[in-house]
Amino acid sequence: MAIWDTPSLRLMERTLDAAAFRQKVIANNIANADTPYFKRSDVRFEELLEQAMYVKTIPGRRTYARHIPIGSSAAPVAPEVVTDEKTMMNNNLNNVDIDYEMALMAKNQLRYNVITSQVNHELKNYRTALNGGR
Repeated sequence: MAIWDTPSLRLMERTLDAAAFRQKVIANNIANADTPYFKRSDVRFEELLEQAMYVKTIPGRRTYARHIPIGSSAAPVAPEVVTDEKTMMNNNLNNVDIDYEMALMAKNQLRYNVITSQVNHELKNYRTALNGGR
């Protein structure tokens, strides 16, 4: 196991993957804003992650093979696409609101930037530790 392969970095990696996936879904919604009968989609990740964090326990680390295993390992949470079939914005039964989608895209970009900054900070800390504090 590499020293940078930590649960927090794996979580941030999955969050970045979900943000990139959400960006594609939002871009698809915007591209189909004038398509008749198109229904917008959204990505669920944060809710699924929150549910997984409260249900699962942190796995214990066994230093000796005869120790009793404790905890359970949480399965990786994957983003899920959800289509909104119930609403309607236009006369052509399309439900894409371009202003709402652009706001979601801006929010998603901010989320991506924050997580990227956090990953950079974590890796900088590892680099500092490996260089003896220099």
